[in-house]
Amino acid sequence: MFDYSTLKIIWWLLVGVLLVGFAIMDGHDMGVGTLLPFVGRNDLERRVVINTVGPHWDGNQVWFITGGGAIFAAWPLVYATAFSGFYWAMLVVLWALFFRPVGFDYRSKIHNANWRRTWDWGLFVGGSVPPLIFGVAFGNLLQGVPFHFDEYLVSTYTGSFWQLLNPFALLAGVVSSAMITMHGGAYLAHRTQGAIQQRTIRASIVAALVMVAAFVAAGIWLQSIDGYRITSAIDPNALPDPMGKNVVREAGAWMANYQRMPVLWVLPALGIVGSLMTALLLRMQFTLSAFIASSMALVGVIGTAGASMFPFVMPSSSMPGASLTVWDSVSSHLTLGIMFWATLVFMPLIIFYTAWAYSVMRGKVTEAYIRENEHAAY
Repeated sequence: MFDYSTLKIIWWLLVGVLLVGFAIMDGHDMGVGTLLPFVGRNDLERRVVINTVGPHWDGNQVWFITGGGAIFAAWPLVYATAFSGFYWAMLVVLWALFFRPVGFDYRSKIHNANWRRTWDWGLFVGGSVPPLIFGVAFGNLLQGVPFHFDEYLVSTYTGSFWQLLNPFALLAGVVSSAMITMHGGAYLAHRTQGAIQQRTIRASIVAALVMVAAFVAAGIWLQSIDGYRITSAIDPNALPDPMGKNVVREAGAWMANYQRMPVLWVLPALGIVGSLMTALLLRMQFTLSAFIASSMALVGVIGTAGASMFPFVMPSSSMPGASLTVWDSVSSHLTLGIMFWATLVFMPLIIFYTAWAYSVMRGKVTEAYIRENEHAAY
């Protein structure tokens, strides 16, 4: 069995892997939903777009559910505090996600133009709103969230929903939205052909360039934002105690990890280079390679956020000493150990099943396919 400090680091990495998995797998079908009303010019073309992700979107939700479950089990204080502080933001995400199952399953059941057009925009909302909100949430984490604990470790959030929509957080939302749109476009370009593919390639290239510009701008801006730094001694093997440390805020603190470990600069470089390679490969119509490049870009961007904040998970702007970190917001040693071995068994099964499903349903989705499968296709 690993010692407690090692398990804390392992679960920080595993939560990161689950977030990356969610961004890559569920992100591409959200990106397709975002592009749906714009790359499909008529009902048949939009059905082509929908059927590229229709058989897989609900299976991809496994990464979303598993990520939330892992945060609940591994970081219970983070889960409780985040869902309390970001309550209205989470509800907006949930309401947006309601459009997806109904849109996919019922959109083509009725031969009515208004009915289908309505659900097309519903799928757009379900695909575009969650990435925007998740990006805004990360932008607020980097600035600190206004919460504090009482003597019973009950958290109280003192901000409002509208405070979440501050300029830096909105810029982070642009990064997230453009990144997911680029990624979905790369996948859609790989699964389609003809006019739909060409429109998708153009839209995805624009999204990639917007992502790079916004990502660089956010990185420059971040250097002037007050980050967080622990000034007291930390015992990584100690029992969780979120109030048992001293924390200060200072400009440039989020860049400290890059100064200590210059190899971490690989992560933002991967985000930028991966996005530019996605645009270049799409222009050359190497669509599968473009999808791989966009996946690497997602790894770089999400990894950059995690590396910048480590060991912080949810900093507090109103009580810095109550900030939640990798060391003091986790479950017990026994819980982390059991979860680790369960993950070692079930995560490969999820990956194997997902790979098998995509291999079986690979290939181009064409207008001829939709006509031949009028009643079976989405």
